[in-house]
Amino acid sequence: MRRVSLTRYLIEQQRDKQSIPSDLRLLIEVVSRACKAISNTVAKGALADVLGSAGSDNVQGEAQKKLDVISNEILLEANEWGGHLAAMASEEMEQPHQIPHRFPKGEYLLLFDPLDGSSNIDVNVSVGTIFSVLRCPDGVTEPDEKAFLQPGTKQVAAGFAVYGPSTLLVLTFGDGVAVFTLDREQGSFVLTQENVQIPEETAEFAINMSNQRHWEAPVRRYIDEVVAGATGPRKKDFNMRWIASMVADLYRILTRGGIFMYPVDAKRPGGRLRLMYEANPMAFIVEQAGGAATTGRKRVMELQPEELHQRVGLVIGSKKEVERVTRYHVE
Repeated sequence: MRRVSLTRYLIEQQRDKQSIPSDLRLLIEVVSRACKAISNTVAKGALADVLGSAGSDNVQGEAQKKLDVISNEILLEANEWGGHLAAMASEEMEQPHQIPHRFPKGEYLLLFDPLDGSSNIDVNVSVGTIFSVLRCPDGVTEPDEKAFLQPGTKQVAAGFAVYGPSTLLVLTFGDGVAVFTLDREQGSFVLTQENVQIPEETAEFAINMSNQRHWEAPVRRYIDEVVAGATGPRKKDFNMRWIASMVADLYRILTRGGIFMYPVDAKRPGGRLRLMYEANPMAFIVEQAGGAATTGRKRVMELQPEELHQRVGLVIGSKKEVERVTRYHVE
């Protein structure tokens, strides 16, 4: 089997398909190197004294883990000097991060959740990094929050890394989804799957059942049906899988199908997940793999963001299941 490195894959996409410009290719390579550095740090765990709380809160008022802060710094420092970016935005920071004036600027905006699922770090469960790339609006030289407020349909690339038993990088440029596995001996990501397709139908669902008492009626209806199994209206048994690490849950869905739900409810009427850092890039990837992503009512990628740290309800995964939940909301 021909081993294709991430670098070779990106060059071939640029040269043969002319699907990505050279500066975007270089940007993705820089992000991938940052993900390798985060992977190495995560893997050291207690040996590097990176577990536990950082003793601070992020902009959302959530307690930060040491690795949240470290991962954020790795991504900022890696991407500042390359000349591909106009600015960055992080889930861990209130305002966009400007490129220092001593470095050249590019035409792209990078948004990222530096360490998704970080509540699982201390118990050695898979975590990851999610990122999204937008074009900087024409004529904007010092991008503020407004420059980032573009719907998900405007994304030019998105991806996520999973730091698990193996480190994976999932990537899309709007022309299908590819998966790369980190070869630690060679120090490079290697293409291990192309043209990922999510099965339209599934027998697995992922939702935090502890929030059941807060759910809206359409969500309760759907979950009641799948829990009823073969004796219920769906006439088949379903399994529940809930890792509480979105990157791990979504990679499972890319691999074997399923539906992931973090809907709006009475406890969180605005939703739990961040539109710009989590929902939009994951929706882009899942749609490119033949799946679907809605808020329960609308297509996620068509939402017009109103603020940088906006939250949203999310129903994502196998197309027919997402359409069913969305139909229940509409009805």
